[in-house]
Amino acid sequence: MPTDTRAAVPFRVADLTLAEAGRHQIRLAENEMPGLMALRDEFRAAQPLAGARIAGSLHMTVQTAVLIETLVALGAQVRWASCNIFSTQDEAAAAVAVGPTGTVDAPAGVPVFAWKGETLDEYWWCTNQVFDWSAEAAEAGADSEPVSWRGPNLVLDDGGDATMLVHTGADAEAAGRVPDAGPDASAEWEIVLATVASSLEQSGDRWTRIAADIEGVTEETTTGVHRLYELARAGGLRFPAINVNDSVTKSKFDNKYGIRHSLPDGLNRATDVLIGGKVAFVVGYGDVGKGAAEALRGQGARVIVSEVDPICALQAAMDGYQVARLQDVAAQVDIVVTCTGNLGVVGVDDMLALKHLAIVANVGHFDNEIDMTGLESMPGAEKVEIKPQVHEWRLPNGRSILVLSEGRLMNLGNATGHPSFVMSNSFTNQVLAQIELHTRLEQYPVGVHVLPKHLDEKVARLHLEALGVRLTELRPEQAAYIGVPVEGPYKSEQYRY
Repeated sequence: MPTDTRAAVPFRVADLTLAEAGRHQIRLAENEMPGLMALRDEFRAAQPLAGARIAGSLHMTVQTAVLIETLVALGAQVRWASCNIFSTQDEAAAAVAVGPTGTVDAPAGVPVFAWKGETLDEYWWCTNQVFDWSAEAAEAGADSEPVSWRGPNLVLDDGGDATMLVHTGADAEAAGRVPDAGPDASAEWEIVLATVASSLEQSGDRWTRIAADIEGVTEETTTGVHRLYELARAGGLRFPAINVNDSVTKSKFDNKYGIRHSLPDGLNRATDVLIGGKVAFVVGYGDVGKGAAEALRGQGARVIVSEVDPICALQAAMDGYQVARLQDVAAQVDIVVTCTGNLGVVGVDDMLALKHLAIVANVGHFDNEIDMTGLESMPGAEKVEIKPQVHEWRLPNGRSILVLSEGRLMNLGNATGHPSFVMSNSFTNQVLAQIELHTRLEQYPVGVHVLPKHLDEKVARLHLEALGVRLTELRPEQAAYIGVPVEGPYKSEQYRY
């Protein structure tokens, strides 16, 4: 699949002729994304993202297309890759590459490098492309010497892979060598190191220059946020970061209400198995786990939850769920869903103990929540493709399990992810965070930050009218009594929603 460079818009997508179908879906999604459309109306004239060069690494879906075109409408230049090998909607990628005013023969959109079913080598090649702005530099007449146009000045990330690539590359340049993979390294980590090694052969300071030019990153997910905090604690974070995930209008909406929609959607598309009457086991009872458990119970499943956190375990118990360890109930379980952001929460022994043809699915982030490496190396295990992203694993004990999306995000691999309205909440936060970093960088020193409460409340306000919500207004004496402004913010930063 060669890179297409028609009309000076480099891109690599599965099929550009899908653009018309994608454009129709984008048009419908815009109607369901009032927050993003309101930001276009509010900021189009001011162009707060003028001069922004955004490297995006986030699921290339129809909803993300609306995000991308909102960033462009506010003045940004954008290059985009997906953050998951299975999550791209090919019609959305094609529509973004063609653009609202382009054609298949004369694309005029955004450089996008994404297609459903990438290999890991292709995935990291795509991620690398969002940091190569040489085409834009040439179009602008930049010097042949490496300058800021060679890379972005903002990153919009989901899961932290793009941020990790910059830091791994810059650290390798500082050390003068690529680190050893180590005996237990995953195949994916070896590909990352090979990507950095290839870059080092061409330039000894490419990633260092890119990192120095980046104003900051806005991170979408729990997993990516954990990586940012780890970098910051170790003193290795090279630029400011805004933790979008912990905006209330992201984590309490996308993580809970989004998964409540997309988990059963993915299960139904993948298996057509009736959920009602089944025993479903939800690993983790954070915001994602709460949404997953609620969705499965709503379909009539008997839901069991596992937790390591006593507070979350108590919440699950008082919400009416049985709380147990997987190894104690595995023989009863029909469906396992991991929601933790941790590794190895479903091991090989757990899979061997499950019922015949139990479904094993992940809605965390990476494929290491389920021990896919252990499963793949199990003597006597046989993998049979039922259909794309649905595999039967025939186990040496005579039973089988169904693994969805090869242990990766099944709500995106087997379905199309969260619905547009809830993603409008998340992506409105992303746009506001990008504006904050680009226009008020002095307020965000190197470290991990969250958006201020008034912006969180703004995101919520932008979505109320579409749902027919009319807010009660505080009277001045009421506001004074509880010590808040009449216009908000109404809660302290410590308030737990």
